Amino acid sequence: SANRFCFRPSRFALARRRRLGMPLVVGVVGATGAVGEEMVQVLFDRKFPLTELRLFASERSAGKNKATAFGEKAVETFSVEAAQQCDYVLMAVSGDFSKEFSPKIVADGKTVVIDNSSAFRYDDDVPLVVPEVNSAAMKGKLLIANPNCTTAIAAMALWPLHQKFTITKAIFSTYQAASGAGAAGMTELEEGTKKHLNGEVVKPEVFAHPLPFNVIPHIDAFQPNGYTKEEMKVTWETQKIFGTKDIACSCTAVRIPTLRAHSEAITIETAAEITPEAAREVLLGAPGVEVVDDPAAKKYPMPLNATKKYDVEVGRIRSSLVFAPRGLDLFVSGDQLLRGAALNAVIIAEAKMQEAAA
Repeated sequence: SANRFCFRPSRFALARRRRLGMPLVVGVVGATGAVGEEMVQVLFDRKFPLTELRLFASERSAGKNKATAFGEKAVETFSVEAAQQCDYVLMAVSGDFSKEFSPKIVADGKTVVIDNSSAFRYDDDVPLVVPEVNSAAMKGKLLIANPNCTTAIAAMALWPLHQKFTITKAIFSTYQAASGAGAAGMTELEEGTKKHLNGEVVKPEVFAHPLPFNVIPHIDAFQPNGYTKEEMKVTWETQKIFGTKDIACSCTAVRIPTLRAHSEAITIETAAEITPEAAREVLLGAPGVEVVDDPAAKKYPMPLNATKKYDVEVGRIRSSLVFAPRGLDLFVSGDQLLRGAALNAVIIAEAKMQEAAA
């Protein structure tokens, strides 16, 4: 499970910090959005040793009080100066906002910014991190990028297999929940479903087409090569996180009418021969992964079960009829707001704390 593998600093380091009276201030920017709210909850659930939590949002939300697991908190208007009063800043904002402000925040040489947007993921100087895979990449860095949710969920299952069998090709087909478009996406699905069942016309605003009782093979903008940006993110980010361009990746990303948790059907080709039994053995020992693979008992990964779960479910593990004996087909489900966003960001912060305490 995710808790088998964590980067929390030692009790000795934390005790020393408390003894010296050193505060630990965490700021969440975009705190009223779906990802921002989940970041606050994960900080609480994982007992992140903060002494103060600051919530930042747009002027529209600023000044209001927000109920959180830490109690009622005032929402502040964001400013660079206020963010620099924090030790860690978790950014749950648009790429444009982050591109403008994240470099200014880290210019103080001490505040760590963990950015959930795509603004810096492809910058060579900015580490793109799934801590269970490549935490070493962020040593000494103040600005760290959180991966795309689809990439992060897949990486949890594929990295242990890559280490043992060396993946050379990966083909992804995704089944992405409305939560990928934030709270507005979930609301549009819920309200649109009610309207559809009442015989009313569903007019989409968040999605390209009505999502209720439909699937939409279009997430983000189409690129010149015919893939969408969402699909290309999976290719670019998998290669960067795994530290190799020798994995050929292609993806078809599809929005489906579920509220939360993304699923992916993944086919891999490997350099070494691989069997389902050997793959299961590797995955059973992998951090952040739960093997759910008993078809006879109707047990396999599903978004309904993966929702609000830290671990990524992996199952339907079988030899690929195309690539055997050096290939597998598998199915994964993971919570887009947790492993795909908030949980990954908080584990990055835990790893940076451990680095600072070393």
